[in-house]
Amino acid sequence: MSNAERLTFVVPGDDPPQLQGSAHADRLAPHGDLVMHTDRPASYEEKIERVSNADIIVNTRGAIDWPGEALRALPKLRMITTCSIGTDMIDLAAASELGIVVSNQPGRTAPSVAEHMFGLMFAVAKRAAYQTTELKAGRWGRVINIYLQGKTLGIIGTGNVGAEIARLANAFGMNVIAWTFNPSDERGRRLGVEYVELDELLSRSDVVSLNVASSDETRGMIGQRELGLMKEEAILVNGARGDIVDTDALVSALNAGGLAGAAVDVFDVEPISPDNPLLTCDQVVLTPHMADMTPEGIEALNEGAVDNILAYLSGAPQNVVTS
Repeated sequence: MSNAERLTFVVPGDDPPQLQGSAHADRLAPHGDLVMHTDRPASYEEKIERVSNADIIVNTRGAIDWPGEALRALPKLRMITTCSIGTDMIDLAAASELGIVVSNQPGRTAPSVAEHMFGLMFAVAKRAAYQTTELKAGRWGRVINIYLQGKTLGIIGTGNVGAEIARLANAFGMNVIAWTFNPSDERGRRLGVEYVELDELLSRSDVVSLNVASSDETRGMIGQRELGLMKEEAILVNGARGDIVDTDALVSALNAGGLAGAAVDVFDVEPISPDNPLLTCDQVVLTPHMADMTPEGIEALNEGAVDNILAYLSGAPQNVVTS
């Protein structure tokens, strides 16, 4: 693209608004026009219409999906930058085929995400949501909570977020074990974790934290068998993606007393379906895929998205996940 060419940058859906009013959005002004939509498109057709004139899409917190069919309907599109680490909402193979550059933001909000998931772990362990519901209903019935210091935290996936969770857990006084696709003694020493096989992690851990990307290798990796290996007094924390866990199996384990509780920030369908069975479980804490939604996290993602665009326009794209 020529630097003299006036471009169109489109945010197809953003609720709550993220780039709106941001100083980082002003950095795009010399290069083109920013078109923002502050609600999710109501249909596939509306989604395509919103970005039909886009040279670059800024996929913010709406986490709108871009399957191959949608990308092929956008012949003008040249780039997508995410406001996230994950790229599972984009058909990367189709984007590569069409010459669309996709850039993400690896590790940029890892501290915010790790802190959120650590907080959810505490909320489940201390029965905060359950006890709040009980008190609001006028019931003074107390449930024994869980002491976490000295307990074992098993981290599945030790990328940027998993590494930060390990740091927090070690500082708090938990014993940390971990599983990853490519473990090494050096990385284990650096993170303060002991790498073990997945089944061993599940059976030893008092808390299991999921922090892997969604892929063919990880989808459905925690199902009935894996949940059955966990202690009955254990907690499952999912800050990865909804499809990493078999939701029905998790609900069955919770309802049968096979787990002490679960904390979930990600779901199979987002926004969460009103008939999602997790909504009927007592010992769960749920948040709407918002682990990095702090003022600091939003500012970092705004900056990163604009940095990705400007790098692309300069001819030196960064954080590229397409081939």
